[in-house]
Amino acid sequence: METKAMLPLIISMALPPLCSMFMQYMYNFVDCIFVSWISEDALTAVSLSFPITTLMLAFSIGTGVGINVLVARYLGEHDSDGADNIVSHGLILSALFGAFLTAVFFAVLKPYFGWFIEDEDIHRLALDYMGICIMMQIPNMVHIAIQKIIQGTGNMLAPMGFQIAGVVLNFILDPVLIFGIGPFPEMGIKGAAVSTVLGYTFSMILAFYVLIFTKQKVKIKVKGFRLEPKIFLKIFSIGMPSFIMNGLGAFMVTFANIFLIVYSTTAVAFFGAYFKAQQLVVMTVNGLIQGCIPIMSYNYGAKKKERLNQAFRYGTIIAVVMMGAGGIILSVFPEQILRIFQASDAMLELGIPGLRIMATSYIFNGIATMVASYMQSCRNIRWSIIINLLRQLVVLLPMMWLLTKSLGMAGVWWAFPVAEIVTCIVCAFALKRIRIDI
Repeated sequence: METKAMLPLIISMALPPLCSMFMQYMYNFVDCIFVSWISEDALTAVSLSFPITTLMLAFSIGTGVGINVLVARYLGEHDSDGADNIVSHGLILSALFGAFLTAVFFAVLKPYFGWFIEDEDIHRLALDYMGICIMMQIPNMVHIAIQKIIQGTGNMLAPMGFQIAGVVLNFILDPVLIFGIGPFPEMGIKGAAVSTVLGYTFSMILAFYVLIFTKQKVKIKVKGFRLEPKIFLKIFSIGMPSFIMNGLGAFMVTFANIFLIVYSTTAVAFFGAYFKAQQLVVMTVNGLIQGCIPIMSYNYGAKKKERLNQAFRYGTIIAVVMMGAGGIILSVFPEQILRIFQASDAMLELGIPGLRIMATSYIFNGIATMVASYMQSCRNIRWSIIINLLRQLVVLLPMMWLLTKSLGMAGVWWAFPVAEIVTCIVCAFALKRIRIDI
């Protein structure tokens, strides 16, 4: 990370987590495909559950990125004992925090769905699905923590391997458990949840094997280990921008559903299907960013400002190209994408123009998230948080409210490009005004 040519380095560092993030979101994407074969109500239930699963994943990614940045930073400072200390603290934090979140999500599940779901069948299906999916939180947090630990050392292939293994198992088990193939009982929407939990658990087991029984640049520190709560706080502090970037999606989807359910449950089902497809694009780029963050953090720690800025420039160009390509694909093939989810004629009528409008925001999304990650790597946590808040909350939600007053349901779609453009303007201001000291 200190000497290799930058573009090949970014590609080698980013390609595995890019694939890994793609696979991460394949869990819910695959669930939605198979669940849509049950009924539109089942798809709506999973769509309404998506904010919770997104929030669960956001906690895991935020904690994992905090661990990742610290491991990379200590290695950049040539302090292997400090990096090992972060590994041990990261694993303990992930397990304890995962157990705490599991209890919290169990407690809020019924009140959350009861807040805005009036249809009894959809309410029952949502509870059936999420009542099982909540059990994925501990294996999800622990396996992502190990994934980020290993990525922080520059090893991107091993994490991709155990990530893919979990997704493949989920893909196999989904139809088997949902529809009762062979000796297995027909579980319906519960089968999708069970297969997801088993997929994450399998990834966690493989992750522990890789960390403990294969040669890595870091290890779990046992001898001389002393628990330091301040390290937990440091992990949370550094990972907070990544949590916000991913977690705000949960709040955004919840509020978007509140706007959309006024029009129809079909609108909610469409937005859920669209968001799954959109997340495959956005989170794949997030994988690119997670490949860039260790490079920028390492060179910030090594006081190599030119390489830090070079990584940021290359990363931004690649993010723009990838997001632009994703936006073009969704704009050109909206009907084909929606039909994957067994879209009805009513869903296609409102969904095709909606998908094309929201796809115009993708390039601006790529720029803003890359700037936020640059700030995060340089310890400017405040600006990283501000950028993510603007994108998915501070500008977006008022725009939804304002534009639906004049444009109706289409106002929800137009709010996304407006919010991303405004955020990019703020990013340009931040880059011009803020000095990064090394």
